[in-house]
Amino acid sequence: MPRLVDMGTPPADLPSRPPTTQVVGLPSSPSTVVPMGGGLGPGSTLVGGRRMNTLAVVSLVTALISPFGWVTGIGGLALILTSIVTGHMARAEIRRTGEEGATLALIGLIISYVHIAITALVIIFFFGLVLAILAAILHGIVTSGG
Repeated sequence: MPRLVDMGTPPADLPSRPPTTQVVGLPSSPSTVVPMGGGLGPGSTLVGGRRMNTLAVVSLVTALISPFGWVTGIGGLALILTSIVTGHMARAEIRRTGEEGATLALIGLIISYVHIAITALVIIFFFGLVLAILAAILHGIVTSGG
C-alpha cells in the first residue's frame, strides 16, 4: 500500500517572515541608540553633551547680575561674595574632577574682582567728597567769625 504524504503549501507560497504585531509606543525594530550609564555628579550639569560644573555657572551668573543687585536691593555685595566663593570652589572642583567650566569660573572671578575694585573706588571717592564738603563748611564757619 502506498504511503500518502501531505506536502501542504509549497515553500514558494509561504511568507518569508512570520507576521508581527506592532505595539503602540514601542519601536518596530531594535534601537541603535544606547543610553549612557551613570548619572551626573552632584556638582555638574550636562551642557552640549559635556559635564559642566554647576558652581562655575553660578559664579558667572551671580557676577553678571551683581551690578543690578545694588539697584534692586538684593545686595550687590552679597552677589559679589557669592560669585567669588563659588568661583574658587568651582576651580578647585574642576581641577579634581576634570569637568568643563574652568573658563566660566575664571570669567566670574575676574568680573567679581573688578566689581569689588570699582566699588572700593566709588566708596573712596564719595568718602573724599563728603570730607571735602565738611571741610568747606567748617572753613566757611571758621573764616566768617561766627
